[in-house]
Amino acid sequence: MQTMIIFFLLAISVPVGAFYMKRMSAKRALVANVVAFVAVFVFSTVFVFSGRVYGVQPVTESSDIALAAAFIAAALVTGLGAIGTGIAVSSAAAAAIGAVSENENNFGKSMIFVAMAEGIAIYGLLISFMILGRV
Repeated sequence: MQTMIIFFLLAISVPVGAFYMKRMSAKRALVANVVAFVAVFVFSTVFVFSGRVYGVQPVTESSDIALAAAFIAAALVTGLGAIGTGIAVSSAAAAAIGAVSENENNFGKSMIFVAMAEGIAIYGLLISFMILGRV
């Protein structure tokens, strides 16, 4: 497993290093990076995960790790949704204010775009409720 991590790091760092040392163009470095990364990924998928599969007994109660992961997932969904909403509303509201200041008839149209940006936070909150409902 540690050798796979080393190969992944080499697949990324060697083309980037060659680009910064001016031995390779940016396009060739990107192509080499993608090809090496895909090759290491396919190799690790085939050889690391091709072993025997052993059955695991089903867990009837949710473990502490699963409960913690559910709370972290719900917090991330809500937090990142709120951050995305803030970024979207900041630009949409500024454009809406500019449009309304030039022509007052654009108010309805511009508020639709601001409300669509607010929907991101609502979707994040709904997903977090769905995650917490399964706990």
